[in-house]
Amino acid sequence: MSSLRIRPTQPQDIDVLLRLQAQVYPTIPPWRRDQLAHQLEVFPQGQLVAELNGRLVGCASSLVILWDEWADEHTWNEITSSGTFDTHNPQGFTLYGAEVLVDPRLRGQRIGHALYEGRRKLCKALNLRRIIACGRLPGYHRVAHEMPIELYAKKVLWGDLIDPVLSFQLKEGFRYCGVVHGYIPEDIESGGHAALIAWINPDHEPSRPTGLQAAALAESRSPA
Repeated sequence: MSSLRIRPTQPQDIDVLLRLQAQVYPTIPPWRRDQLAHQLEVFPQGQLVAELNGRLVGCASSLVILWDEWADEHTWNEITSSGTFDTHNPQGFTLYGAEVLVDPRLRGQRIGHALYEGRRKLCKALNLRRIIACGRLPGYHRVAHEMPIELYAKKVLWGDLIDPVLSFQLKEGFRYCGVVHGYIPEDIESGGHAALIAWINPDHEPSRPTGLQAAALAESRSPA
């Protein structure tokens, strides 16, 4: 019987993650080792990996932002500070999903679902309002000569087309909010476009500070 586990990313996972990303996204520039190490320093709670029978098979990377600062068009490099996550803001209310990847040989094992569930649990634990992400649209290149990206996304919503990423995200309870152009220009399959998606935390309590806000307040009040 297989055993799937979601756990926090550790520094010793970095080399495996770099190899895995090169397999999943061969046409997109990979992470650098220093980027992954810095992400763990900036926001360790937001970095998750999936282990199947003790082997690392996927990951999910995220940061917290003030969404009002990024609600207009933005690129992946801008919102993640080129993958360093220096844009992470503990005062924010939004968990921003910067990356999810799964070993392509293990699709259908619900690894992606487990990683998304790990993010939802984190969002609830920190009392954040929502999760926002910009998902690739890798099926678009097959029909790009037939329709604009906005129509492609609508057809996925209507069930006329299946996109490997957006169709999955819709099943995970995310809302489609539109297309972001030029999000990852190197993403040839998606034509550089991405689908802006959002998941609203049903347990968010507006009267309470977020977990990160409470921690920052406690630290500011502690004696020097």
